[in-house]
Amino acid sequence: MSQARPLDSKDELLKRLRRVEGQVRGVHRMIEEDRDCKEVVQQLSAIRSAVHQTSLLLMRSYASQCLHQSEGQERADLVEELIDMLAKAP
Repeated sequence: MSQARPLDSKDELLKRLRRVEGQVRGVHRMIEEDRDCKEVVQQLSAIRSAVHQTSLLLMRSYASQCLHQSEGQERADLVEELIDMLAKAP
């Protein structure tokens, strides 16, 4: 697996977050328009998946950048911190 450069990761994260923002606005409109509940739930599921994938990208970037630059006890502490973050993620 190749390591993403920080700028590449930042650009990708921002792109994904803009897409999520658009999806949330779309669900807002769907609710205002009294659209079918099944369609709304389907879009909410897509949003949840998109947010999850964005979280994974952020954690992957964090791990590759921070862990790559650390050694010894600092690296062990960062691994524990990353595990704690993953444990809190849905």
